[in-house]
This record gives sequence, structure tokens and C-alpha cells, in this order.
Amino acid sequence: MTKTEYIENIVKKLKTRKSKNVIYTVVITAIIAVFGYRFYSVAMENNFNVFNITRNNETIGTPVKVLEMQPTDGILYEPLTVKNNTAFVSGARVHIFKPGQSANKCKIVSVSNNIDLDSGMYIIKTSNCSDGLQYIAHKHNGFYIPISAITGNTVYIADGDVARAINIEIENRDMQNALIKSGIKSGDIVILSDIQNNQKIKIVK
Repeated sequence: MTKTEYIENIVKKLKTRKSKNVIYTVVITAIIAVFGYRFYSVAMENNFNVFNITRNNETIGTPVKVLEMQPTDGILYEPLTVKNNTAFVSGARVHIFKPGQSANKCKIVSVSNNIDLDSGMYIIKTSNCSDGLQYIAHKHNGFYIPISAITGNTVYIADGDVARAINIEIENRDMQNALIKSGIKSGDIVILSDIQNNQKIKIVK
């Protein structure tokens, strides 16, 4: 049998009803299998527990960094404008400065007890201070909170696994930290992360 005859023989067989039925059955079975696999894949995807950060935070709590409050010896840096080793400060700030306070080699020598009638300010005498803005170290024992954790006069503390807003009174501050006058007590857990009142939290160790 030649190659041509062999091919013609196969074509004749494929044209028979039996062969056509077999082909139709195979094609339909393949189509059903493809759609069936697709439906199965979609069903499996719907069963996956896709990570959702909002749902996770509501269930487990938003991760937060905290600071446990204990009285500490801290330092705030107070700005002081000096010229010819003399500075003028208002009555609201004069209590901050005391003889002996320093910034590098710049040192406060004296702080007047009485207001200067010519300037309406209190006079501070310094030594070894260059003209311009100086930052004088103000040491104090108390509760210190980073400025970034304070909104207005409010901070958030951890009440179990929930954030609670409390009001505080600030005694003094610089560009980084605030010395708290009232509203904070030893053992309070101040939340340093961005959070909202009554939001569920998870403390990051």
C-alpha cells in the first residue's frame, strides 16, 4: 500500500459515523474538562484566606511602638539669642535659665531677678558665647515624651489592647522632646506610632 493509499484509507475511516461519534465525544469531553478545571480553580481561589491588612489590624491589632513612662533625668535644649555675652528673655521663659547651664563652652553666668526697664525683658549674662542663637541644656527630672507622639495636648496610651487618648499638660519642650507637667503617671504605656482613639493595637517588642 502506497503512502497516498494509506492516507486515503484513514480519511475514509474518519468519515464513517462511528469515527465521527468518537471524535465528537473526545471534543465534548475536552471542553467539559477545560470548563470544569476553570470552575474548580475559581472555587479554590475563593477559599484562599487572602491577606488583608485592614482586616488583620481589626482582628489582631495595629502594630505599635511604645514607651513606658518612668521619671528620668532628661535634657531639653532651650534657644537663647546672645550678643556680646548678653541675652534678653521674657518673664515666661526666665525661670528656665539658671547660672551654670551651658552649651559646649558657652555658659550662663547670671540671670537677673528684676525686669530691665529699658527692654522690658530679663537680662542673662553669659561667658564664652558666640553671637547668635545658642541652645542651652536644661536638665530636669520628669516624664519625657517625643514630640512626634503628641498631638496638641493629647497622647495615646495602651489600655490593654486598645489605644486611649488622654490629655496632658506640657511644662516645656524643644524640637525633639516634651517635659510633661501633668496627665502622665509612672507605668503608663505611651504609644509612639500613628494611631486613633479606641483602635485595637498590638505592642511591638
